[in-house]
This record gives sequence, C-alpha cells and structure tokens, in this order.
Amino acid sequence: MRQPVLFIGHGSPLNIVADNAFTRRLRSLGPELPRPSSILVVSAHWLTQGTRIVTTPWPETIHDFGGFPQELYSLQYPAPGAVEMAREIREGIPNVAPALDWGLDHGAWAVLHHLFPAHDIPVAQMSIDVRSPLSAQYEIARSLRTWRDRGVLIIGSGNITHNLRSIRWEEDAEPLDWAVEFDELIKNKILSRDDKALINPHGTMGSLAAQAHPSLDHYVPLLYTLGAADQDEAVEFPYEGIQNASISMRAVKIG
Repeated sequence: MRQPVLFIGHGSPLNIVADNAFTRRLRSLGPELPRPSSILVVSAHWLTQGTRIVTTPWPETIHDFGGFPQELYSLQYPAPGAVEMAREIREGIPNVAPALDWGLDHGAWAVLHHLFPAHDIPVAQMSIDVRSPLSAQYEIARSLRTWRDRGVLIIGSGNITHNLRSIRWEEDAEPLDWAVEFDELIKNKILSRDDKALINPHGTMGSLAAQAHPSLDHYVPLLYTLGAADQDEAVEFPYEGIQNASISMRAVKIG
C-alpha cells in the first residue's frame, strides 16, 4: 500500500520518556497509518560528507545526547535493519554509500519509539550530506518517491524551529514570538506547496529563518518529506505546538 510521508519534530530527548500531548499524539498516529513494509528516516543528527544509508541488519540504538536521566540510556529500539531496501536505494540513487558504522540516532528512534513501539518494522536511516545545497537534497528526496508505492514510510525528523540559544528548560514555557511566527509561516508555505521558497529559507524568509535556525540541520529533514511528496497530495498537521519556548514540535503528514 502506498505510504504517506511524515515530518516529525522530535525536540528534547526527554520526549522519549515523557507523557505529554506530543508523545500521546505520536502513539495514536502510528496505528492510524497503513502498516509499512519498511521505514526510511532522515534525521537531523546524522551529518556526513556525502549521502550514506545504514545497511546493517540490526542497527544500533545510538544514545547521542548527554546530561539526561539514566533511564534514557538504558532504552533500546531493537528494530531489524531494512537491508534490502537500503541496497535498492543505493542502486537506484547515484552516490549513496553504505554505512555499517551507524545505527539509529535519537532523531530516528525517539519518534519510532512512540509511533511503532513494537519495533518490528525494518528500519534504515539516511544521512544528510553537509556538502550538498538544499536543492540537491530535495532532488534526492524526489528520487525516493517510488519507494512509497512499495510500502516504504519516509520520515524526516528535525524541528520547524530549532534555536537552542533561546531555549527555556521548562517544557511548557511561553513560546517566543519569532518561533510562533516562523512556525506559522512554514505551515502556510507547506499548505500552499511553495517548495521553491522552502528550499531557500534564508533567501525567502531572511532574518526570521536565521533566528529560527542558526544552523539548518534540523530544517533539512523537512525537505526530504516535501520532496518525497506529490504536489497534489493532501497535507495534514497531526500535531502543532512549541516546547521550551523556541522548539516547534509540528508534525506534517502528506498523502
């Protein structure tokens, strides 16, 4: 069955163990989706020279964060690797290299932990090539569209706003005005499928984009979601909200 595409704002690692409106919505969203044959995640937390894809049969659960409660470090997400899917993607998209030295970082498994808690669906993770312009990464996502018809669920995991310099440690801190403004701006551009503007956030949204994203690592996964979607597909926002004053937790579902 053809799969939708998702973008999930993952936010703080504390959301892995939190019981809040965001995590409850992810847990209800998973059963609403058609069951995937496999999952491909593009996470903000795997930045490489060139594009790589995990090819190991049992991806490691990577705890790539520090200073959090010990219970987080004992959690595992022991899903099988989507080895065959990864091989076919490497064969179908030029210059995608295999990776045996990576697994699932918290940008990937933090959201899968809630969406698919049984961890029984094969998963692969694809990296973000720091050398490529955003337009080239969007084109990689365009090449991934055909796998949706083969039951592959494509998930971009980042955040619509991500400025840790302005973060407040209280989860329910009052959202900052600029974070609300940028989150709403991106929402409207997604609804109008203005992908051209979204591919060039600093060029089309200026200082507001720079404030929302001092670096673009948490923004880029959104482009993989948009690129893997057709222009005429329905757009939904399964979750909307801002945590810690400056972190948009918006989720996007297309198709």
